Amino acid sequence: MRRLLALAPLALLATTLPAWAGTISIAGRGEVQAAPDMAMITSGVTSQGATAREALDANTAAMTELLDELKAAGIEARDIQTTGFSVNPNYVYSDERDGNGYSLPPKINGYQVSNTVTVIVRDLEELGTILDRSVTVGANTVNGVTFSVADPSELLNEARKKAFADARAKAELYAETAGTTLGDLESIRESQNFDAPQPYAMYARAEAASAPVPVEAGELTFSITVDVEWDLGND
Repeated sequence: MRRLLALAPLALLATTLPAWAGTISIAGRGEVQAAPDMAMITSGVTSQGATAREALDANTAAMTELLDELKAAGIEARDIQTTGFSVNPNYVYSDERDGNGYSLPPKINGYQVSNTVTVIVRDLEELGTILDRSVTVGANTVNGVTFSVADPSELLNEARKKAFADARAKAELYAETAGTTLGDLESIRESQNFDAPQPYAMYARAEAASAPVPVEAGELTFSITVDVEWDLGND
């Protein structure tokens, strides 16, 4: 009899506690498209010379003219940054061999100097003109054009709202199908994705075109992925 009385409170407690139904974790994705409002171009000058000094002097003169032209086109000094500089010998290889049959070492036949700058263009309507003017004054390499949005914070916030709404809609569907409801929110984990048009290489010719270079900016996609976890209801 004492044993039955001892078990009775435990049985009563078990009937008053709700059964734990588990959790559900769902990934949601939100995307927002927007036109870019700025671009970055990497351009510069590659010069040749019989000596390193000769190549450097030629490169310095051409780069000075390029930088002056960029500033005259309205590019601020803060938007121009040197991102590459190199001095390299030009090697000439020979198939000739010495008396022991070994290949002869390459010979230096002049030098090459390259200087590149990354430029931020904040007025996309001027991008084609700036590319054209850069080539006109001596820029003979343009390594890529990358478009972006100066301040994407509002776009990302909109993508966050869409991502959470997507996750919640799917979670509610699963909960309904399972015959339960969503309970307390347990966690949210976010990851960002930025899908932009890939930079493309451009090689300038010695003669500049008479019209601005045609440029199409397209659209950028800003996306957010969230992993959200809820408790399931105890219905």
